[in-house]
Amino acid sequence: MTSFVSYLRVSTDRQGAFGLGIEAQREAVRRYVENVGGYLLAEHVEVETGRSATRPILLQSIAQCRKEKAVLLIARLDRLARSVTFVSSLIDSGVEFVAADNPAATKVMLQMLAVFAEYERDQIAARTKAALAAAKARGVILGQNGKVLAASRRAEAQNFAESMRSTIEEAIDSGNATLKDVAAHLNMKNYCTREGQQWTAQTAQKVIQRLGLRTAAMKQNQGATDAL
Repeated sequence: MTSFVSYLRVSTDRQGAFGLGIEAQREAVRRYVENVGGYLLAEHVEVETGRSATRPILLQSIAQCRKEKAVLLIARLDRLARSVTFVSSLIDSGVEFVAADNPAATKVMLQMLAVFAEYERDQIAARTKAALAAAKARGVILGQNGKVLAASRRAEAQNFAESMRSTIEEAIDSGNATLKDVAAHLNMKNYCTREGQQWTAQTAQKVIQRLGLRTAAMKQNQGATDAL
């Protein structure tokens, strides 16, 4: 019997609070699991836009699938991401996943569907940009919510860092003394960055500093600086 971990996503806090869209996804997942005679091991719900690569709940879902040798199940591909790079990174992670609305889709088909979803996203962004430019030309003051957005992005970065805390602490405790070593360890374990990319020393450093952690090499460098 195949075990599944379901990942449900809504785009706004309001949808998350009132369950808008969640119940339809949950029902699609339930029907699929029932039809294939599988078992739903766990359900994860995330409130996040499709454009964002900050998906701490998705990362937890992937980690659980890897640990339990389960299949990641989503109701529809567009609930996963509107990013070709993101979907490709997930495919490369080695975690098996399936969309209930198109269970027969191959990896190539999933990537093509992501291409169209990304194109739609970019078209929406272009129309929004044009509308903002037109509003600015009419004298409308833009950017009043900039501080709120900046704070939101900082919170997203912190949430992602916290989702990686135990994994990074394990990497450091395992003897990965440099930032490059930590990045290599995370890549070997098939973890992606907040942007859905492979880890580098620079991205590892940002997350480690955000968590208030240090690798052995960072500690040695700090000790040398304090001695001067």
